[in-house]
Amino acid sequence: MASDPQPLDLIENGDPTNHNQPTKKPKLSLITPSQVLSEFSHHDLDVARINNGSFGSCPKSVLAAQHAYQLKYLRQPDAFYFNHLKPSILRSRTVIKDLINADDVDEVSIVDNATTAASIVLQQIGRAFAEGRFDEGDTAVMLHYAYELVKICRDEGVDQIFVDAAHAIGSTNVDMKEIGADFYTSNLHKWFFCPPAVAFLYCRKSDKTLDLHHPVVSHEYGNGLAIESAWIGTRDYSAQFVVPEVVEFVNRFEGGIEGIRTRNHEKVVEMGEMLAKAWETNLGSPPEMCSSMVMVGLPACLGISSDSDGFKLRTHLRDCFGVEVPIYYRAPKDGDMNQLTGYARISHQVYNIVDDYYKFRDAVNKLVNNRVTCAALSC
Repeated sequence: MASDPQPLDLIENGDPTNHNQPTKKPKLSLITPSQVLSEFSHHDLDVARINNGSFGSCPKSVLAAQHAYQLKYLRQPDAFYFNHLKPSILRSRTVIKDLINADDVDEVSIVDNATTAASIVLQQIGRAFAEGRFDEGDTAVMLHYAYELVKICRDEGVDQIFVDAAHAIGSTNVDMKEIGADFYTSNLHKWFFCPPAVAFLYCRKSDKTLDLHHPVVSHEYGNGLAIESAWIGTRDYSAQFVVPEVVEFVNRFEGGIEGIRTRNHEKVVEMGEMLAKAWETNLGSPPEMCSSMVMVGLPACLGISSDSDGFKLRTHLRDCFGVEVPIYYRAPKDGDMNQLTGYARISHQVYNIVDDYYKFRDAVNKLVNNRVTCAALSC
């Protein structure tokens, strides 16, 4: 049976300020390519999985740590709830606070995903409008596919800014002091190797009463968002406990998470340009605007003329070629002479190999050479 994670046993009686010094762990050597393959050997090896962006990936060592927490809970749920639940979540919140350069751990709450975080902020705004806390003419503006705009919004007098950065942490630098938003969320299960589902919601300290509450109301209601979020009834909280173990995993790579981000960016741009050259198309944005994902134009002869066509092509690639990649339809704009209407969003993560992208290229080439269009596909 797997042993319990060491840090959990250092926190007794619900006291996160235990001053007992843990035994120093031996310094880990840099992870090897064979160890990377082993960490992700639970993936289906017959699938070219170039879609890390949707659901992320969790290594075996982190899954083992999560399982140990699950067993500890199941052995004695009452003791776990009263002695370990809140301190373990506080431990993860403290790690996240340092990762995102927040001022105070009280600014960090852990929730299931960015959707939950967005619901928390939007419900607060909805209540504020209903209670007359806005003036006539005040407006809530929701931007789609828009980035780096916090300073512009501030200059225009925007009062509160919420950034839904679902993909950010693990794929780009996240610094709360530099960004300056009032609310910010990102998933840790997409690019930061956590198991599903765990995300953080940052709420900048303010003189104003924020009146933020978790959508699931439990007996912790009114004790602050972080405490409300730490107990929403009986459920599996283990994904929220393993953030420190994830940090340990990423630090086995040269340069840690910064090194992973850099290498992912360089490789996904290289593979995106290879595909665009093979299909005589283009990337959806300049390489410097990409992080660990790029959009690659698909051959126009595939006939992607709707979102439904994109879905059919994605399903066909999965079922017939073992390629998992999102496909998007882009409606032509007025005066747009570009015949491209379909783009693939490719991701790169440490488990990906070059053959994944060549498998995708060859699958599309086979469809093109056989003159197969999306209209001929069924799903």
